[in-house]
Amino acid sequence: MQDNLQVKMDEFLPLRDVVFNTLRQAILTGELKPGERLMEIHLANRLGVSRTPIREAIRKLELEGLVTMIPRRGAEVAQITEKSLKDVLEVRRALDALSVELACDRITPEELNTLSEACDAFEAAAETHDPKKIVQADVALHDIIVQATNNRRLIQLVNNLSEQMYRYRFEYIKDASTHKQLIEEHRIIFESIRHKDKKTAAETAQLHIDNQELSIIKQLRSEKGKALSR
Repeated sequence: MQDNLQVKMDEFLPLRDVVFNTLRQAILTGELKPGERLMEIHLANRLGVSRTPIREAIRKLELEGLVTMIPRRGAEVAQITEKSLKDVLEVRRALDALSVELACDRITPEELNTLSEACDAFEAAAETHDPKKIVQADVALHDIIVQATNNRRLIQLVNNLSEQMYRYRFEYIKDASTHKQLIEEHRIIFESIRHKDKKTAAETAQLHIDNQELSIIKQLRSEKGKALSR
């Protein structure tokens, strides 16, 4: 368990929701690692709450696919498997390609300016080498493109994948060697949208996801190899 795991109280939310949000964020950012056991008593002591909100939070996290119940072991943080990764990214690849194509036609001058600023913000975040800041900047950049489609159903579909995508993004962005490539891909996507070049925009958006998939699978296999050699 990480020492920095703590409840951030919110006077407008019930305690069970605060605990749920705390544990979910810890899983998404890797503070609670794949395969790590979630023991109610231990978590309750760490967070200074009773076991009831912990139990409720674990149940909700299981429904979201972030926690797995293992017979005779209890709750564990769900593993990031190649299959689950490919399933999510396969859908996201198609949605991102559609998003940039629609953005080429529909983005407003104000949104285009905001997207340019988001590219700059991502580069600045990359220089901090702080994965949380980099992921937040990446999410903000892609959200601008999706919102620019002005398609409510598409926005809803992308939002439905956002939690799983955040977890995969975090794994990808932890590898600092990917940052330069990400910056370049963002710039190409921006310029393509600015020039209404749908073909280049869609191809780069798909490449963006393909590179993410390859990098995470490489990490997963490396970690699996290390685990087997112990």
